[in-house]
Amino acid sequence: MSEQDPDTTDFDRAVRTHDEAVAAMGLAIWVGTEPTFTDRFSEAPEWLSTALGEDKASRAEQLLCALQTRTGGLVLRTRGRQYPGEDEPRWSLGLYARRDGAPIWHGPPDPALGATPDSDCDLGGLHSALCTSLRQIGCGVRAIAADEGCLHVVARFPNADQAAVEDDPNAGLSEPMQVDPALEGPGLEDPALDETQATDGLPCFVLDRIPWQGAQVARVELPDCESVEQFARCLAAIGNAAANAGLPALLLTGHPPPVDATVSWTTITPDPAVIEINMAPYPDVTGLLAATRTLYAASSELGLAPYRLYYNGAVADSGGGGQITFGGPSPQASPFFGAPLVLPRLVRYLNRHPALSYLFAHDHIGSSGQAVRTDERGRDAFRELGLALALLERGPPPDAETLWSGLSHLLTDAIGNSHRAELNIEKLWNPYLPGRGKLGLVEFRALRMQHTPGRAAALAALLRAIIAMLCTRDLAAPLCDHGDDLHDRYALPYYLERDLEEVFADLRTAGLGLDAPLAELLRRNRVRLIARVQHRDCELTIRRAVEFWPLIGDVGRQDQETSRLVDASTTRLEICLRAIEGTPAEDFHDWRLAVDRVRLPWRAEQDPQGPAKVFGLRYRSFVPWQGLHPALPAQGPLSLTLWHPGHVDALHLTLHDWRPSGGGYDGLPADLAEAAARRAERCVAESASPPAPETLRTPPPEAVTPYALDMRWLALGLDNPDPAWTEGA
Repeated sequence: MSEQDPDTTDFDRAVRTHDEAVAAMGLAIWVGTEPTFTDRFSEAPEWLSTALGEDKASRAEQLLCALQTRTGGLVLRTRGRQYPGEDEPRWSLGLYARRDGAPIWHGPPDPALGATPDSDCDLGGLHSALCTSLRQIGCGVRAIAADEGCLHVVARFPNADQAAVEDDPNAGLSEPMQVDPALEGPGLEDPALDETQATDGLPCFVLDRIPWQGAQVARVELPDCESVEQFARCLAAIGNAAANAGLPALLLTGHPPPVDATVSWTTITPDPAVIEINMAPYPDVTGLLAATRTLYAASSELGLAPYRLYYNGAVADSGGGGQITFGGPSPQASPFFGAPLVLPRLVRYLNRHPALSYLFAHDHIGSSGQAVRTDERGRDAFRELGLALALLERGPPPDAETLWSGLSHLLTDAIGNSHRAELNIEKLWNPYLPGRGKLGLVEFRALRMQHTPGRAAALAALLRAIIAMLCTRDLAAPLCDHGDDLHDRYALPYYLERDLEEVFADLRTAGLGLDAPLAELLRRNRVRLIARVQHRDCELTIRRAVEFWPLIGDVGRQDQETSRLVDASTTRLEICLRAIEGTPAEDFHDWRLAVDRVRLPWRAEQDPQGPAKVFGLRYRSFVPWQGLHPALPAQGPLSLTLWHPGHVDALHLTLHDWRPSGGGYDGLPADLAEAAARRAERCVAESASPPAPETLRTPPPEAVTPYALDMRWLALGLDNPDPAWTEGA
């Protein structure tokens, strides 16, 4: 029952077929991912809830080195994000490389790569060599001594690079940056010059030393460069200077580097419970798959997992998500600007297909989750969204600014946080996010961390195919008001899987259908399986369904935190009964199921596999330390009885949330196969007699929805028998 990718040859061929289909349409749709990994055996806070920790920093550095050994690239230690309540920016480790394979760095390596110095570095020698190196490439240079052993070097590069225009993605380049005329010539040095005046608007290098395994290692803080070309010149000057100074190792820190289609930039950063890898984007899924395989292999060798296993065999997220982002080779070449109506169409398509929101999602979804759908914000917002889409679609093609501003206030969660929207466009063309807001990117956030590289690639291909389809086809579908069905019908995997088949059919019609290895991998959903039991001529399957956990506490205050508290004590199951091939239809129709003396009101369905009976079951699986309904106890184990009025025997199942024999487990499951075995062990099957009709009771009306029985209401009592339940078909 372990999650494994299919045969490599067939799978890779299917991925190439997808890439060829998109390329044949003349579309450039780049894709990047943000996988997250955890130490699933650790119970330290850094691997359970907090962002920072010594072990996490060490493991992240080891992962960086493992990736650098496999793929090459320059190690950069840049400033990470700083979140509310945190005193310092988080660390960020990265690999910077040219996409054509040519080396981008000719200086000494980062000391983490094994180049441990045996003596203290000569900072003065590096400083002098850097000034010389910059002059040799025609830079005006000014050296400034600073306090606490730091040295500053300010440079004016010849033929100043031109910066990208911030106001129009379809325009050319801006005027060259303005620089201080005093730095026109080489070799200009003035120790008395005011530091603020000297560095204003110009690249400034900061040099110092830090301790590293008993020695002092030189560190250069990189300036904030305007372009990839200027950054390459900085690296060349620093590398040449460090080599001339005889340094065995060098730390490069400072501002994140500029990127374009000629370079790749992958970062490793801390997040609550995980380390997050922001992978460099790729022009096709083939490249993404190769890089993802490398990453998963390196992470596994370091004991880092893409999922978490509980003692009872339940499978949970790594602690982070597995977001997938789409854009183009440049902001101006984003597919969302080349085909301005594709984003409104995508909003409509996601609305009409909840499978794309819930089937591959992480655990915390719904109106208070981490990936809020457009129709989970409330009815007023949903009506406004309909008007916004109509205005964008029926007028002239919207420009980048109009596209972003027309949707940015509606693609958010209930309190306006755009980072917690299912479709995140905060980096599309956002003037309020300096430096990274105008990148032409759209991020899908309703995605759990995929357990294998193949699943990650298959999901990327699915979403990329949908975008390609919508670039050329208007499905002309209005927004769908799912109402209560959204969190009732589409909480059950059965209906999500049928919805996914509709998506597959749309892609086939558009000439973008996914080949069997991709589609079959996306259909596979083994980690939700709890039990599968055969009885006579039918098979009963119990799977974990989707549950929408509510936030606890002050939502406004929690929104300022990096993680939020929810009540996860409600579990939803899907009960599905299928006939074994050859069973008469009338016999299958008469099968019945009772749960704790309550007859389950099946929904009769028909699909390509034949007839099925489906229904959901909600119950409180544990009492949280802080949550809703403090007077409601845990409701396990559950008692289920399956019977047929034409047979004298019945099947009795006891569904435990913990080990049926009691006591603790011998540690966490070693792998997904052992976790599946523990889940199966929790369902105990026995022969029994059919229940007597007089023992069955009717639940309160509030307990039954069209697609689920909420057993939490049964705590109010079951006193009245109901012939419609006990004797009805």
